[in-house]
Amino acid sequence: MRVAVVGVQGDVEEHVLMTKKALKKLGIGGEVVATRRAGIVSKSDAVIIPGGESTTISKLIFLDGIADEIIELAESGKPVMGTCAGLILLSKYGDEQVEKTGTKLLGLIDIWVKRNAFGRQRESFQVKLDVKHVGSFDAVFIRAPAIKKVGENVEVLATLQDYVVAAKQNNVLGLAFHPELTNDTRIHEYFLKLNEF
Repeated sequence: MRVAVVGVQGDVEEHVLMTKKALKKLGIGGEVVATRRAGIVSKSDAVIIPGGESTTISKLIFLDGIADEIIELAESGKPVMGTCAGLILLSKYGDEQVEKTGTKLLGLIDIWVKRNAFGRQRESFQVKLDVKHVGSFDAVFIRAPAIKKVGENVEVLATLQDYVVAAKQNNVLGLAFHPELTNDTRIHEYFLKLNEF
């Protein structure tokens, strides 16, 4: 199995390491490749869009042709995961901040997303979440977005306060938090198995 991590910006290395650990735990042979150019995602079995700055990541993936490859991969039923900024990019609808910055979205999950829903960087926090299909998980939120509303085909996996913070539509998984900043591989394992659904 080959997993691509979109490496244009953000916490790329942490996702690479966590995905390698998850593959090993599942007993799946494979490689994890960080990529900044087109041609890698299309040859992969799964893709991760990490956190970072959503406007910057959006500009670069659409400019470099990586966005089209992510959409094609998702439409072919292969697992796609976005964390933090990656969640924003996966969504169909953004808030006024997304519109103001001209951030192009991939539109792969039928959700309405709010940027910086939990405040600025200094308001980062860690909290125990009950994540459906995974269980209790120590979630790390850093300048996190959140989901304000979900479409009817979206499965809510976790909530916090009045927001949805993890959701799935078919083989596409969006998280407001950073599972790669923990030592817990369960969410990455769940993600890697999404093509079995």
